[in-house]
Amino acid sequence: MTSPAPMLHASHILLVGTTHWVEKFSATLDTRTEASVQTVKTAAKALDVFHNRAPDCIISEYTLIEATGVDLLRAIRDETSSLPVILGTASGSEAIASEAIAAGVTDYIALSDPAEEMAEELLGRVDRALRSAQRTATQRERARQFDAIFHDTRTATWVLDPAGSLVRVNQTARDMIDEDVGTIVGKPFWSLPWWSQTNGTETDVRKIVEKALDSTFGNAVVRQSPDVEDPRVIDLSVRPVKNERGKLISIVVEGVDITERVDLERDLRQSEELHRVTLNNMTDTVLITNEEGDYTYVCPNVHFIFGYTADEIRELGTIDELLGGDLFDREELAETGVLKNIECTATDKAGREHTLLVNVREVSIQDGTLLYSCRDITKRKQREEALATLQETARDFLYAETHQEIAQHIVNDTPGVLDLDASAVYLFDAGENNLRPTAYSSALEELNGPLPTIHADGEQLPSYSFVEDESLFFDDVHDAERLANQATDIRSVAYIPLGNHGVFLAGAATVGEFDEVARELADLLAATAEAALDRVTRESRLREQDRELQQQNDQLTALNRINETIREIDQALVQAETREEIDHTVCELLTADDRFSFAWIGTADPATERVDPRAWAGAEQGYLDSLSFSVATSGTEPTGRTAATQEVTMITNVAAGLREEAWRKNALSRDYLSVLSIPLVYNDLTYGVLTVYAETQNAFDATAQAVLAELGETTAAAISAIERKNALLTTSMTRVEFAIDDPTFVLSRLAQTAACTLSYQGGVQQTADGTYVFVTVEDASVDTVEQATSDLVAIDDVQRISTDSNGGILRLQLAHPFLALELADHGAVFRSATATPSTTILNIDIPESVDVRHITRLIQETFTDVELRSKQTFDQASEHNLYSQFLDELTDRQLEVIQTAYYSGYFESPRESTGEDVAETLGISPPAFYQHARTVQRKLFSALFDEISVPASTLPTGVE
Repeated sequence: MTSPAPMLHASHILLVGTTHWVEKFSATLDTRTEASVQTVKTAAKALDVFHNRAPDCIISEYTLIEATGVDLLRAIRDETSSLPVILGTASGSEAIASEAIAAGVTDYIALSDPAEEMAEELLGRVDRALRSAQRTATQRERARQFDAIFHDTRTATWVLDPAGSLVRVNQTARDMIDEDVGTIVGKPFWSLPWWSQTNGTETDVRKIVEKALDSTFGNAVVRQSPDVEDPRVIDLSVRPVKNERGKLISIVVEGVDITERVDLERDLRQSEELHRVTLNNMTDTVLITNEEGDYTYVCPNVHFIFGYTADEIRELGTIDELLGGDLFDREELAETGVLKNIECTATDKAGREHTLLVNVREVSIQDGTLLYSCRDITKRKQREEALATLQETARDFLYAETHQEIAQHIVNDTPGVLDLDASAVYLFDAGENNLRPTAYSSALEELNGPLPTIHADGEQLPSYSFVEDESLFFDDVHDAERLANQATDIRSVAYIPLGNHGVFLAGAATVGEFDEVARELADLLAATAEAALDRVTRESRLREQDRELQQQNDQLTALNRINETIREIDQALVQAETREEIDHTVCELLTADDRFSFAWIGTADPATERVDPRAWAGAEQGYLDSLSFSVATSGTEPTGRTAATQEVTMITNVAAGLREEAWRKNALSRDYLSVLSIPLVYNDLTYGVLTVYAETQNAFDATAQAVLAELGETTAAAISAIERKNALLTTSMTRVEFAIDDPTFVLSRLAQTAACTLSYQGGVQQTADGTYVFVTVEDASVDTVEQATSDLVAIDDVQRISTDSNGGILRLQLAHPFLALELADHGAVFRSATATPSTTILNIDIPESVDVRHITRLIQETFTDVELRSKQTFDQASEHNLYSQFLDELTDRQLEVIQTAYYSGYFESPRESTGEDVAETLGISPPAFYQHARTVQRKLFSALFDEISVPASTLPTGVE
């Protein structure tokens, strides 16, 4: 008796029927197998078991209650075709067998006796049915699995024949190329367009296919052809497929797109490299420890802060040895998960203290649970402290009022800002073009010695920094070419210009003190100092401007008072009738309303060489009687000095030189603290001296001096005008004759040049074109004289009026004013002049109201080698009045016409020139000449017959 197969032992067998063989087979299964056996009598019950318990095999007899086994078979096959169903019958027939097979029976058995043989055969058939069903199920499962794999959208799948040619390809693989797959079926897999154009790829694909042909699994990572749009990286795996007999029937190739994974791996490698480089070079340090503080990770850049290597950090012990204990509250960290910006102090390998900001975070990295990130803020802390000190310095600068104070503040605060003890400030002296060490520390003097004044020529380091406006930083100043003091112990040094104010110097005895932070702070300190120096300069200028404005206001006020006085004096001068009135008016108005203390006018007496007072006003207090005002250029009272020099004399402080000049004591005793003495000069003639006294020092500034000097000229002009007016009214005249030998006189120079005698008999025409005079030529031809005038710049033009055998008359146009005009300004009349090659005689009529000495001085000052030959006095009342009235009636043109006619000989008998000749000389038409001549004659006759009666002429009465 054979033993049942193992599969039968684990099966659930359903028996359907009521015959004895069903019972017999149920007993056989129970005794010989470990299968689960269930027996039901009807098809309905069998279907219930099928639906609820899913038996592995159903064995039914053909004849059942209310149905047949074939009916049951059909009902089961409506739901599954894989469940083994065996139909047995004792009355077997061909019809039943055919019906059962048509219904899909698994096996059909005709039952017969004996029962033992029947049971044995039935066991065998059940076992075979189970095995067949299992194989079918396995094949179906495999088919479903293959279909699932083949149609996987994430995997490209190719099926090859045993020769390696393409048989089938899924949609995923189709989507990877643009070609029609139907055209490449049957071609070798390694030559397909997925990779055939890629160098080396075809060989790799062929090798893995050949491995599969040898029944070996193959794998390769290949890249698609560059010709393919968006080429991908594919992981190919190749496996052979064999049948039950072990024969190769196909090859399955699967391709997984690993482009993203490859890119991710590349990015990961790059990220790892980036993190490695970052961790090695960043200044922040990362440490990871367990709960006990033992290191599980030490950042490789730990030396940036602590100076230790990673191994040395581990050797120190726990993190408490590095950062100190009680750094944070563990319970607080547990609540928040992270604690930030914990400030602590750590000591590096060299013993230097560092201020750190530490962040602590809970992590779970390998064995580490606490992550520490440490940032060194030592420089920032130093900067903050330095900035705080700098802020205090800036506040100190606000209260500084001088450059010296600011310079000292800079030196005092340099240690707090830069942590450097050696410092100095050079301030620029623009007057001397030097940089002067205004403030410096004792440490700098110890290291460098006394600081000299440096010329701002750009040669030495401080000078170069100042001139070039360039900040200089030296790790070792001994390497600098412009270092003047080679013996200095200073090594690190900075020179920073303070704008136009100077240079700031800071240094130390060690090398390399100026890092980036120190340079920044030094620049900030210098910039703050420069701003403070600018402020002081501006405020100083503003104060100076305020003072100047105040002075200007005071001066303007004083000037306004002076101008007001001058206007009053000018109005008074216009109305004055006499010289005495002018003198007294000027003095009284200058001292009115306490404008000045005292003013007086005096006249210099050439005989006594003293100045005699002629008018005064104000607080005289006996001053004029207490002194003798000598005319001298020095050592005398200002009035005498002005009379001697004819220049303004100003004494700003009478008290100065009190012992050297006696007059000062008399002035001080009367509170005269300032003195201004002004000459009264008009047209080079002196009319006296005006002296003004004030009760304050420096009472006369430049403006007041100029205004009062103009007043002197105005007063002199007014006196001159009074004298001219009096001269017109007086009939008593003094005729003075001078002999001069001076080539500057135009007639003298012309007589010398032409070697002739020239006579001037009065008559000057002043027109817009110039000054015209008529001269008579004797002892030479007119042509010679005309030619001689061409060499004289003083004569612009010459016109011949008349000629005779011995000379003639010429009209000269002069380039400069003629002497007659200057004499007229002083009330005198230039009567005649006779010039020969050797000498010139001048005759001048001086009215009684005009001081002869003034005219004499004027002639002496105008010409050299002057001799007064005679003076004679006469009365010209009738002649004067007739002549003045007649001239007042004529216009300038009429006078010009009648003088030209007269000197042309028109009125001679017989006439030397006709009216047409005179008209041609004047450049007018003959009718115009005759009209002017008749008009002048009518005015002359009117003066003679209608207005006055003509008395007998008076002759000169005496000679002096």
